[in-house]
Amino acid sequence: MHMLYDSDSFVVVQIHANAPEESAPAPSVPQLARHGFEIVDKRSGKEVYLDGSWAEMFQQRLSAWEQNTPTQEEIEDTLEGYSGLATTPISLH
Repeated sequence: MHMLYDSDSFVVVQIHANAPEESAPAPSVPQLARHGFEIVDKRSGKEVYLDGSWAEMFQQRLSAWEQNTPTQEEIEDTLEGYSGLATTPISLH
């Protein structure tokens, strides 16, 4: 898990769901890597997990931001667009 962004309104975390642990032996059966992004809307207390094609599109956005550093307002506006997908309430595990 890697924190990419944290503000008063949003948190974005990149998750490598099937990343092997350093001490774990290699699995005998190959596993499909499932990487994704969790976007938490702190204002509503909800989150959305992007994987598959949604994660690929979000990764493209991140790559574009590496080329042209966005303002915080541009980042927040983009994350606001994803917050409509956030339906899962945040809870402590």
